[in-house]
Amino acid sequence: MSNTVADKLAKKTRKKAPAKQVRLKLVYIDFWSAVKFSFLVALCLAIVSVVSTILIYTVLMQTGVFSQVDSLFMDIVGEENSLMNIIGFPQVLGFAVVVGILNTIVGTALGAVGALVYNLLVRVLGGFQLGFTSN
Repeated sequence: MSNTVADKLAKKTRKKAPAKQVRLKLVYIDFWSAVKFSFLVALCLAIVSVVSTILIYTVLMQTGVFSQVDSLFMDIVGEENSLMNIIGFPQVLGFAVVVGILNTIVGTALGAVGALVYNLLVRVLGGFQLGFTSN
């Protein structure tokens, strides 16, 4: 019974609609959109860097790497000095948060400067020509 309706429908093939291609030029980047986008990207990267710093610190602490480095450091400089006073968890977390905040500020500023520079260069060079399809 290969002549069922389902078999006939399965054998039919649809013709794909031809893909229409459009070529457009990017001649302007909105300043505030670029600032908001770069802020969000920089904020996400700051959060990722703080979390990864905490995870790496925890792994190094649990595996005993810091205790071995601390014992080597105390053998070199003396028993009264400990490296764990310098690289304790509060110090590492504070440093990671400060670096994350600075990266957010710098990343936002670079996004704004990048948008301004692109908008100025478009006047001279004409912008990027991009191709889009309807698929």
